[in-house]
Amino acid sequence: MKNLTKTLFVIITLFGSTAVMAQNTDTVNTHGWMKHRPAGAIQIQVTYRKGNIDQLNSALNANGIPSVKQSNIWINASMSHVFNKWMFEDGIGFTPIASSEMNDLKVKYNQYQLFWRAGYNVSTNSDFRLYPFAGINFSAARLKVEDKARIRNTNDFTDELLNSTSSKTFWQPNFGIELGAGFDYVIKLKSKKMDCFEIERNIPIGIRAGYYINAYAGDWKVDSYKLQNSPNQKQNAVFISFNIGLGYKIKK
Repeated sequence: MKNLTKTLFVIITLFGSTAVMAQNTDTVNTHGWMKHRPAGAIQIQVTYRKGNIDQLNSALNANGIPSVKQSNIWINASMSHVFNKWMFEDGIGFTPIASSEMNDLKVKYNQYQLFWRAGYNVSTNSDFRLYPFAGINFSAARLKVEDKARIRNTNDFTDELLNSTSSKTFWQPNFGIELGAGFDYVIKLKSKKMDCFEIERNIPIGIRAGYYINAYAGDWKVDSYKLQNSPNQKQNAVFISFNIGLGYKIKK
């Protein structure tokens, strides 16, 4: 954690230095830029959101493949952006890979996501942030099937290139809406002065909780080819995230 904190401090410092150098080239633009007092944070989030892949497991079982026990944990990297009372958050994340195996046939399953949220801070205390938010979420489920028996039946490179195999990767696009609320406790750190600017630094620690609505669950695909009769049940669920980051606010 100590090394992570140092790394985040370096990133924030470099960001501040780059911004200062760019803005000093134009006094008029500097004034307009500083009027907004850029603020935000680099964050790591761990989210619990229970999924439902019963239809997918039924399809696996029908073909003699054991069910996959998917992970309900999402690991996310995100950025927050503060404009007065308005809070914005964007990030990317993934779930750990789950797998099952039968003889020489192995399947691996996990998910990826990209999200964006907007909220409004209703707290009047600068040490706390409490904000309802709404957001959108784009995600994709990935299922990789490996047929080891067919892949490993030759030692010749040319033969392997032309080898017929059932190993392939399936993926399913999803779109969701997130409704919830966030809370941050802001631990203030020592400020850092740079030329005519001052960077107020802090560590936001908090939670986000809400409900994820899987508004669209697409058909499974191989490459860009859409598959008919594919499992596509929606994964609506309550979610809760634990958040820690390194925050900044740039002042003149």
